[in-house]
Order: sequence, then C-alpha cells, then structure tokens
Amino acid sequence: MTKLLEIANLTVGYGEAIAIDDISFSVARGEFVTFIGPNGAGKTTLLNSLMGVLQQTSGTVTFGGEDLKALKPEARVARGIVIVPERRELFPGLSVEDHLRLGAFLRRHEGRAKMAAALERIYALLPKLKERRKQLAGTLSGGEQQMVAVGRALMAEPQLLMLDEPSTGLAPRITEEIFEAIDRLKATGMTGIIVEQNAHLALSVADRGFVLEVGNVVASGGAESLRQDPRVLAAYLGAGDRYREAMTGTETIPRAEEEG
Repeated sequence: MTKLLEIANLTVGYGEAIAIDDISFSVARGEFVTFIGPNGAGKTTLLNSLMGVLQQTSGTVTFGGEDLKALKPEARVARGIVIVPERRELFPGLSVEDHLRLGAFLRRHEGRAKMAAALERIYALLPKLKERRKQLAGTLSGGEQQMVAVGRALMAEPQLLMLDEPSTGLAPRITEEIFEAIDRLKATGMTGIIVEQNAHLALSVADRGFVLEVGNVVASGGAESLRQDPRVLAAYLGAGDRYREAMTGTETIPRAEEEG
C-alpha cells in the first residue's frame, strides 16, 4: 500500500516539557490507525502537531511526499488534512446544513451542483443529519453534534481525516452509533487517524493501533492482536502504575482482570 503520511523521529514539546518523544510511524492510503492510551499520554498533542497547531521540536512529517514543517494549519487543510476536534467547535446559532457548507469553504467556487452532490453524499453516510439539516446546532444532542462535526470535516473532501476522542461525553449507545458511522466511512476508502481512550471501540474500526504513554509508543501492532493484549486492556481500564508495570513486562495481569 502507498504511504500517505510518514512520521520520522517526531518530538513535540511545551517549553522544556516533552509531550511527544521521538516517535515514528506511517499511515498508508485507505488505512485507519488509532492511538490509544490514558489521559496525558500525548494523543491530542500528536494530532495538533500534525495539523500544524503545535510545531514539532524535531523530526519530520511528510504528507503525500511533501515535508509539512513550513506549512500553517490552513495550508495543511488545503493539502487534505482535516481534524474533528474533541470539543467539536460548532456554532450554536447555525443550522446543520450551514455547518456542512462551512466545511466546504475551500471548495466554494465549484458551483451549486457540486455542493448539492457533496451534501447528499454526507447525508447518505450520516442519515440523521438529513433529518436535522435545518435544526440549529445548539439544539442537538451530543451525538448529533459529533456527527455534524464529522460531516463538516468530510465536506472538505480530506485525504486524511483525524478524529480526536470521538466518544467524549457520549452515552454508550450513542458512542456505538458514532463508531458505526466511522466504520462506514472507512469502508469508502478514507484514510484516518483516531485518538481515543475507549480502546475496544477504537481498535474495532482500526487496521493498526499504537499505545501511547507519556509521549512514547509503548506497544503497536494489528488491531485484533492489540485487542487481545492484556497490556492494552490494562490501559483501557486505567490501571495507573500497574499499567506501566504491564508495559514493561514486570507484572502478569490475571485472566479475570483481562475480561473486566
């Protein structure tokens, strides 16, 4: 598979504090990867650095063969990198359809027919948005707002879609609906990166996964193998010091806890 995104020895810091410490990975076209781990692991920092919101201290980020270091966030969006932020960042007084049209801002010169076709593609993927298309974003449920944020990002026709904690603040049933939508999106051939604390759901839609702890990749592999890894289960359960012990191989996690 052709590599779309290549990260080599990426380090990102806030002043003297290192948030991402010398990590390397790649994402192929049509592949979904996930970064999972506890709070403070550096997951959101990673996405923000890929968007250019935070500049890397060292290392390289190459997208479609182009080094992104000198590009500002808006230029990266123009290249096809789009993020769905954790806080969604919707405008309460704008309708669902207004938000979707905003997502296509860089394509605003393509004409009404293409815009209408793009909207219908989003409505086919996320049918609930069509039902709510005239409704103000501020009156929607949390799950519906998340779908608006995803739809708005897709209107930009991204090459790479990044989702930051898509399950945050959502009830389990609504979270499952969101991940079912992500799975449908993946089936269209979209390339994506998901950062998520819910390891089970993230790995259910991803091809490969990486476990982050304090800015370091401490485990990686195929999604199914990671789903069976007791170390990942420990991370999902938020086991604190026992998680770190599991990652370094100094503790064996009992089978009963693996299934918890």
